[in-house]
Amino acid sequence: MPDKWEYPWYACWDLAFHMVPFANVDIEFSKDQLLLFLREWYMHPNGQIPAYEFALGDVNPPVHAWAVMKVFKASGPRGKRDRVFLARCFQKLMLNFTWWVNRKDPDGHNIFAGGFLGLDNIGVFDRSKPLPAGGTLQQADGTAWMAFFCVVMLDMALELAEEDPVYEDMASKFFEHFVTIADAINTFGGNGCATKGLWDNEDGFYYDHLLMKGESKPLKIRSMVGLVPLFSCLVMEQSRIEKLSGFYKRTQWFLENRKDLVSQISFMASDKKKSNFMLAIPTKEQLEHVLKYVLNEEEFLSDYGVRSLSKVHKDKPFSLHMEGEEYSVSYLPAESNTYLFGGNSNWRGPIWICMNFLLVEVLQRYDFFYGESLKVEFPTGSGNKMRLKEVSSHLSKRLCQIFLPDSSGHRPCHGSSDLYANDPFWKDLVLFYEYFDGDNGRGCGASHQTGWTALVVNLLKDLANNQDKK
Repeated sequence: MPDKWEYPWYACWDLAFHMVPFANVDIEFSKDQLLLFLREWYMHPNGQIPAYEFALGDVNPPVHAWAVMKVFKASGPRGKRDRVFLARCFQKLMLNFTWWVNRKDPDGHNIFAGGFLGLDNIGVFDRSKPLPAGGTLQQADGTAWMAFFCVVMLDMALELAEEDPVYEDMASKFFEHFVTIADAINTFGGNGCATKGLWDNEDGFYYDHLLMKGESKPLKIRSMVGLVPLFSCLVMEQSRIEKLSGFYKRTQWFLENRKDLVSQISFMASDKKKSNFMLAIPTKEQLEHVLKYVLNEEEFLSDYGVRSLSKVHKDKPFSLHMEGEEYSVSYLPAESNTYLFGGNSNWRGPIWICMNFLLVEVLQRYDFFYGESLKVEFPTGSGNKMRLKEVSSHLSKRLCQIFLPDSSGHRPCHGSSDLYANDPFWKDLVLFYEYFDGDNGRGCGASHQTGWTALVVNLLKDLANNQDKK
């Protein structure tokens, strides 16, 4: 992260996010940075990518492949992109994917326990340490991040297979692996394993589960953990996959012979009567249920984006008693009130640009598949129904609003500071804070971090392009 004061060190998932907006400035630098972490002097021989230099063995969400794909698409128009860069990254990312599967799915049931996963204090426990009473945490976000990783690798393999059929086999592998992960996270007590699916049918939300003595108990905290399953979405147009004969043949066999898993694949007939496939964790109904929470201004939706923890926990904190100790989570819109991870980071209410960016992006993909057939209220309860691409645009505008001056010159990110609003030497020096107050958009945490907060550049760019089209 480009910050010699508060963060004079790298963090691999911060860097991955940062290279996406940096590609607007220097595409070669972005590619070199992403490749660097896949080279033999950074990546462990077993495939693990080091989290940061003071704790190489920690675990950050696997977003490196996503960043690679974004930078690849930014490298030129279709047909003129840097395929050598993509292929080089794909080979090493295969090692990283295998490391995750072998190390983070201890029971082989496609329910992953990643530990820390970058979201600091979002849970009721410190997820980087052993749980009390020897319990095991089955993480909705850990499992969903692996599905996300899987579906990005599938997209990458399909792209490479268009010019080299060798990659079709790997595309088939990732297709089938994704379906089994999606099935595991959605299964209601199936597959003969102790865990239940991480979807709560009563609440219509994804939760972490605490597994103790063979019994699985949902930790009913409505947080960003339950939104990560939405990020995994890939639409495959039949006209595209029919050209990949090996992959198409294998996919057809799978659809015919694995009826137990086909429910995890959505189909939509186009105007040409050809079916498009969509791989996603939530079904249409599950997506609608989760979005009711996401777009509710009394829950996740803020004037400045989507909060990391539902506001409902302000008056109704989550509490759990174990071994004489009380563990609780309550809504804190700005700075943390605990010393977990040093106390300078907070995922219990604030807005984090990186996660919001993934949500804005994936809503556009869902809209590409569902189109007019899926409209939701924005905000929830308003009666104002719109397509998901419109929801995505509204969320993007709210995020951009954090950095834009009002009529008095004040930007929400700078709070009530008159210096940044009126002083000619300061008013245009916009700070990219680490995260933002879930109620008023004020910047919190590291103030010179840049990192993933720079993703707002891409949102502003898209909004400007859309306005030019109008």
